Amino acid sequence: MRTTIPELQRQAHSDKKISMITAYDYAMARIADAAGIDIILVGDSLANTVLGYESTVPVTMDEMLHHTKPVVRGTQNALVVADMPFMSYQVSAELAHQNAGRFLQEGGAQAVKLEGGAIVASTVSNTLGGYRVQGKSPQKAAELLQDAIELERAGAFSIVLECVPAPLAKLITEKVHVPTIGIGAGPDCDGQVQVIHDLLGFFEGFSPKHAKKYATLSETMLAALKQYASDVSEGVFPSTEHSFGMDEELLDALYGVRTEHS
Repeated sequence: MRTTIPELQRQAHSDKKISMITAYDYAMARIADAAGIDIILVGDSLANTVLGYESTVPVTMDEMLHHTKPVVRGTQNALVVADMPFMSYQVSAELAHQNAGRFLQEGGAQAVKLEGGAIVASTVSNTLGGYRVQGKSPQKAAELLQDAIELERAGAFSIVLECVPAPLAKLITEKVHVPTIGIGAGPDCDGQVQVIHDLLGFFEGFSPKHAKKYATLSETMLAALKQYASDVSEGVFPSTEHSFGMDEELLDALYGVRTEHS
């Protein structure tokens, strides 16, 4: 049974932390769902990790919708959140609501995520708000705290704190009643979110400070594909084990058939 927003809100400030991970296709979503992940985010990070863009700016609504649909189909339990891409909500609240509706109706997502604080509070409606500001100065720290309060008042069911100093993230978590989800924001948030490619080590030589690498799949995949290429080149694969047979009498009859060029 799919996780609901009220269930997640009850986990705010509780001993049970919320796990959240990105996924961008059916296969990844199925594995994450089977692992018991609470929230799966179809993040705009797919611009970099899947589509090969240099930043998240070029990714479009259609591309985000294209990847949201298979993630929804691949899950039964996790709450699926779709990331609102650049310029899909900044122009006006009307455009934001229209595109959020597309994610819910066409994409099948249960919620959407957008970035910003008080400046987007009027747009927030059953959304997951996000931060990309660190708040190291007293003024910025105070702004982040106020942003979180404004987002909660606007109806955000959860707030992402990204690259926020751990003590500030702890304070914000204490001040709001909705769950906070951290990424590079320390251990005191109500949950954590990470990009799945970072956790599984898809990219060699790159690991963000906030990410723990639980596997190095790039090395495993590279070795496997090299072996496959070698086996094919040398005629080792496929073997009889991986081939289908046929009736010998039928085969003999076919060998006896004369062709135009015989």
